Amino acid sequence: MNAIERYFGINGQNTTIKTEILAGVTTFLTMAYIIFVNPNVLADAGMDKGAVFVATCLAAAIGCFIMGIYARLPVALAPGMGLNAFFTYGVVLGMGYAWQTALGAVFLSGCIFILLSLFKIREIIINSIPTSIKQGVVAGIGAFLAFIALQTAGVIVNNDATLVGLGDMTSFSPAMAALGFIVIVGLSHKKVPGAVTIGILLVALISLLTGNTQFSGIISAPPPIAPTLMQLDIAGAFDVAMISVIFAFLFVDLFDTAGTLIATTTQAGLIGKDGKIPNMGKALLADSTATVAGTVLGTSSTTSFVESVSGIAAGGRTGLMAVTVGVLFLLSLFFSPLAGMIPGYATAGAIFYVAVLMMETLKDVKWNDLTEAAPVVVVLLFTPLTYSVADGIALGFITFTAIKVVAGKFSDISIPVWILTVVLLAKIVFI
Repeated sequence: MNAIERYFGINGQNTTIKTEILAGVTTFLTMAYIIFVNPNVLADAGMDKGAVFVATCLAAAIGCFIMGIYARLPVALAPGMGLNAFFTYGVVLGMGYAWQTALGAVFLSGCIFILLSLFKIREIIINSIPTSIKQGVVAGIGAFLAFIALQTAGVIVNNDATLVGLGDMTSFSPAMAALGFIVIVGLSHKKVPGAVTIGILLVALISLLTGNTQFSGIISAPPPIAPTLMQLDIAGAFDVAMISVIFAFLFVDLFDTAGTLIATTTQAGLIGKDGKIPNMGKALLADSTATVAGTVLGTSSTTSFVESVSGIAAGGRTGLMAVTVGVLFLLSLFFSPLAGMIPGYATAGAIFYVAVLMMETLKDVKWNDLTEAAPVVVVLLFTPLTYSVADGIALGFITFTAIKVVAGKFSDISIPVWILTVVLLAKIVFI
């Protein structure tokens, strides 16, 4: 026990081993929904649902262990929402690539992320990207997630006259998705631990009791991971058209992780007097390494979860909290039958809830400066309407640069933004 306390610096953070473990349990409960949601999302890409379930648990455990033991921060990781939707609906179904090739793209983005972390280039990139583009990407992915959730539940359906229309809200699927969303938001407002998981399981239970889902057990040996293990196609990802896809995976993961680390370490009171995050480099390396490991196992990008704040609120201050979450993800491997009984409409409410949270970034937009606000709206609207995060980002960059040029604000356009704008514009014109 003394060795654990010394390694994680528990006494120095005015916490205890018991507190850290309880904080880890709290964090796990708030993010356990990814065990049910991620297999459902990636199954739409043609991936084996059971294998993805195992890959999800293992990738999350690996990420948590690296973050906890190496970076020693109270931040948990798992395959990220938004990134998995882009993987399935943007790259595989939208662009027509095989899921193996999409995994190859995620692998390459993870490798680039590792290099950026090792050579400390990440700060240059983060600082060079316009704030409006960052805000637009977060909100755009949120809108994309909302659109996907509504389609999955049958709330939004095809309409030949107007492209989309409202589905039959009195039918079982839309009604259950709405119920799940309302329960999750209500419980989250009351700060109930595991609100998202409770909402998902409640809808799944109702579905089971009404005969819309067949009971297949709760505990069993983990399903085989062979259908997704080492199935990534790295060579296929070296396609000119995949450049923006790799960039999108990298871009979203990089800023999502940076934002999460800032939020969690600030909440935990770990930010130094110089304003820097402790072990930032190690934390980013943990995130990128987990992404690479996840692609080998068979899942989309692994990233830091802002739900870690719930554990920090419960007293978590050290890497032991993250390690605890990792152990719980490993134990989850034996609950695959439960995950298999979760219908798509049960997770739709959770996905829509995450989308709502991602819209918070819009409050910081400089609405009184149209040269900043317009690119945000372009990314926000074009991401779901083109069904592509990559297209949304590309059009956002191009719009930002074009507006700044016309407005005469050349100093707002950094060299990296000029380069990216030219590359993305060439892709739209010539590819």
